[in-house]
Amino acid sequence: MLEVNFDGLVGPSHNYAGLSLGNIASATHAGATSSPRDAALQGLAKMRRMMALGFAQGLLLPHDRPDANWLRQLGFAGNDMAVCRAAWEAQPALLRNAFSASAMWTANAATVSPRPDTVDGRTHISVANLSSMPHRSIEAGQTGRQLRLLFAGLSGVAVHDPLPACFGDEGAANHVRLCPGHGQPGLEIFVHGSGPVNGFPARQHAAASQALVRRHRLAPDRAILARQSNDAIAAGAFHNDVVAVANETVLFTHEQAFAERESLYSQIRQLMPEAQIIEVPASLVSLDDAIRSYLFNSQLVTLGDGGMLLLLPEEAREVPSVAHWLQDLVGANGPIGQVEFMPLRESMRNGGGPACLRLRVVLDQGELAALDQRFLLDPAKCDALAALIERHWPERIAPEDIGQPDLWRQCQSARAALLDLLGFGPEELL
Repeated sequence: MLEVNFDGLVGPSHNYAGLSLGNIASATHAGATSSPRDAALQGLAKMRRMMALGFAQGLLLPHDRPDANWLRQLGFAGNDMAVCRAAWEAQPALLRNAFSASAMWTANAATVSPRPDTVDGRTHISVANLSSMPHRSIEAGQTGRQLRLLFAGLSGVAVHDPLPACFGDEGAANHVRLCPGHGQPGLEIFVHGSGPVNGFPARQHAAASQALVRRHRLAPDRAILARQSNDAIAAGAFHNDVVAVANETVLFTHEQAFAERESLYSQIRQLMPEAQIIEVPASLVSLDDAIRSYLFNSQLVTLGDGGMLLLLPEEAREVPSVAHWLQDLVGANGPIGQVEFMPLRESMRNGGGPACLRLRVVLDQGELAALDQRFLLDPAKCDALAALIERHWPERIAPEDIGQPDLWRQCQSARAALLDLLGFGPEELL
């Protein structure tokens, strides 16, 4: 079995509205001018790099934006343009939420428990409700339709509806899987918060994590519930994947990521003795530096020769403490033998690094062949996507542009061109 990454293609409405409370990068760049075209091309370049390294790569599509149907639920009436215009005139914040491209961060799309871990031998995928933030709570319907299309040909995959909104669930960004190999039974760690902390919400509720363990039919020795530390939340680690990442036997984590870390480490070692915990001390890399650089919001993957590569954002080598620690990491002759950096500045400025942009799914070759192939990439499709993005994605979006009908139309026509290129009918994803 192999792990397939499904990255979110950055949508044409990518902008810096600063909608995500607790996300330091998002708040810092609120009101800046974004570059949707560059953002989409940067994300596509990361997907190409993963393919060049030998990994199967898929994508999930931008959502329909601005979301006029959501605005209609809030009492605005008329055609799409009339609804958006009325929202902008009455309450601009509502249109900013309806215009968000945040579905690009597919680590929040769902939580995935692969079949080697489950009692019933099925892969369970639960669409995240993302109920803690208005702009993200819009996403579940369109995300669910894409995932059901993607896995329609696989009877062994169950795609579940979101949990009730009162139980906040933020998807795989708060889920860690350790395993001897992707196709072998693993240990799944569900990380929740407690809060609010310094006014920042704890987005993943303990009750949601408990519900996912039950729904995904995980045996007691296949699941651990862990609490994110208040220090991490207060510093801006709004999701656990900002302070920890795992691949196969390796958990790569900051010293202050978890509230009861020694107890957690003890449980991991008891249930999975071969696990290796690489902990970055706060004395060498502060939480602020870790979050500013997105050191842990990286992709940790196993290469064909068995060694592991850490794929990081460029910002990680621009923070001296992080750059020095990475040098020591590579020189330590440990399981992580290589590091590589990718330019993802547009996503980073809105609070999402390499790990935020991908949803991981473990499949065998037969399952991979049975997927809806429109969601899978090859070099020729990447070339076609890049050309389409160059033609249709806005070059810049300033804050005042969000109220412009011409921009709304451009975003809708860009997405329509994308669906046409990939072979999706106009109603399949609506």
